[in-house]
Amino acid sequence: MSKTTKTVWAAGGVLWRPTRDSGVEIGVVHRPDYDDWTLPKGKIDPDETLVATAAREIREETGQLARLGRHLRDVRYRLPNGNQKRVRYWSARALGGDFEPDHEVDELRWVEIDAAPGLLTHRLDRSVLAEFRRLPADAHILLLVRHAHAGQRSKYKGDDRLRPLDRLGRHQARALADLLPVFGAERLHSADRVRCEQTLAPLAEDLGVGVVAEPTLTEEAYRSDPAAAHRRIREIAEDTSAIHAVCSQGKVIPPMMDWWSERDEVALPAKRNRKGSVWVLSTVGGRLVAADHIDSALPDTDHPES
Repeated sequence: MSKTTKTVWAAGGVLWRPTRDSGVEIGVVHRPDYDDWTLPKGKIDPDETLVATAAREIREETGQLARLGRHLRDVRYRLPNGNQKRVRYWSARALGGDFEPDHEVDELRWVEIDAAPGLLTHRLDRSVLAEFRRLPADAHILLLVRHAHAGQRSKYKGDDRLRPLDRLGRHQARALADLLPVFGAERLHSADRVRCEQTLAPLAEDLGVGVVAEPTLTEEAYRSDPAAAHRRIREIAEDTSAIHAVCSQGKVIPPMMDWWSERDEVALPAKRNRKGSVWVLSTVGGRLVAADHIDSALPDTDHPES
């Protein structure tokens, strides 16, 4: 790729809803300018994450509020000007809304999932739908968050359990309060360390809920009894009455994910375990079926330009 070639980022989703007979319908949109049937998607705005882009574009093109689920895949194709278009897709559960046609999208059609490939115009859209169909649409989401930035342990004078977030960490915590609800976060859990609690505090305030203390999910507890932490995280995952977000520490999350992925035979994507990063875990009956990693909740970190 030449130095002058750019990557234009966009995001969208496979919008779905359950049917009365326990099936699944897919929302497909028609674009009059292209005369095609496609999945809802659109370009990223300045100071926006791809997660936010996907939710916004689905809402703008279909009228539907949607809750994102697992990452499906990225697709790439060349634009007429020589730049590359890259689109990131998520599963997106429709939560309701009203469609209003405009000059960009003039029709929303709900179709049975078996009929959707025949309606979609583009091969790449059909490949995204094929990945969506690989796992149950209604897999339950669990969000596993590493606490935000809290400075250096060696420079903190006092009980390390009380070490607070620093300025960057507070900024990350605010960004997480915007990102996690896109996946439906509504019940919050935290290792009983101040930096973990503060990471979820802005979201707790937004939601008007408390944060459940999780003493088995601290680094010290995990080191002494990892089995207890494993039991607890599975208990949370098996509770499908709400979407849970759990905040823990850097020496807990990687070994826990290694254990869980090996136990349920799920390959993990590349990850860096950065402070403020998020695992989006898809589970069925407490069993891990997919694991996606968001390196940062801050804009301009998930869509590098080539």
